[in-house]
Amino acid sequence: MQQVEISLPLTLLLFGGGTLVIALVGVHMTRLADRLADLSGLGEAVFGAVLLGAMTSLPGSIASITAAAAGRAELAVSNGIGGIAAQTAFLAVADLTYRQANLEHAAASITNMISSALLVALLALPVLAATGPPITLFGVHPASLLILAMYAFGLRLAAQTRDSPGWLPVRTIETREDQPDATAADGVRPWRVWSAFLLSAAAVGVAGWLVGVSGIALVQHTGLSETLVGTLFTAVATSLPELVTTLAAVRQGALTLAVGGIIGGNTFDVLFLVFSDVAYREGSIYHAIGPQPLFLIALTILLTAFLLLGLIRRERRGVANIGFESAAVLLFYLAGMLALMAW
Repeated sequence: MQQVEISLPLTLLLFGGGTLVIALVGVHMTRLADRLADLSGLGEAVFGAVLLGAMTSLPGSIASITAAAAGRAELAVSNGIGGIAAQTAFLAVADLTYRQANLEHAAASITNMISSALLVALLALPVLAATGPPITLFGVHPASLLILAMYAFGLRLAAQTRDSPGWLPVRTIETREDQPDATAADGVRPWRVWSAFLLSAAAVGVAGWLVGVSGIALVQHTGLSETLVGTLFTAVATSLPELVTTLAAVRQGALTLAVGGIIGGNTFDVLFLVFSDVAYREGSIYHAIGPQPLFLIALTILLTAFLLLGLIRRERRGVANIGFESAAVLLFYLAGMLALMAW
């Protein structure tokens, strides 16, 4: 696939403009998502995991598909997995901004815990595929089909558990439960809110795509590896909607939506590998990657495991008002990025 050369001034302009649109529209989209969570009856955790997470993941999905279609397997994989790692770190940053208690304690939700466990399982499948026999069905590895099936099963399980939970987290004074607004539908036409949400998501998606394209063009001048480019530049750039919407949700007190949006977006981002495997026409994309992307996948599994432990432990107050899980996520994320740069 022929790549379009972008001048440095235009690259900086696209990057800055896209970031500004994401910052402005992302906050508005979060407010709409909080209202739709009440209007639809889905709740913040499920709505954040399915719709808000998927909508804010559009830019990264486009970037991975584009890279895979161009035959750049490691860039496609590292963009998707790097985005998951970055977004998990974003949640730790959001924890620093919430001063009342540890975010994972306040946003207690069995749905978020199930989604985290699902994410660990989904991330294990690419590792199994990459280290197993190089088999394909019509050019697609069977692991990609299994990822789709497991993702659908996990969403159904999360929805069923929300309606009939086997157990509930202990309520404390710091807990901020997802309580639907009984007056949310008063005088409101749902189709208008849905239309505004979809238009906002489209704007964020286009802006995120511009940030991703400009990030790739900016990195072309450095000669860095595809994995490092995908992890530090395109992944972080296309993950900006998650950072903006998470910080906005925490500021508005929609804590379950904030945590659910990150975790749900992360589980959706694993589907980037499925899309990339389909777009990559030189065989299985999992067998076209080297040790660096596998290192990144293992690091992301570790970060997600720490997050899940924090959701289970529910530490009320830790150092700097964050729990051990946020501190561990930030520490290992930074260590992993330093390791990739020194590779």
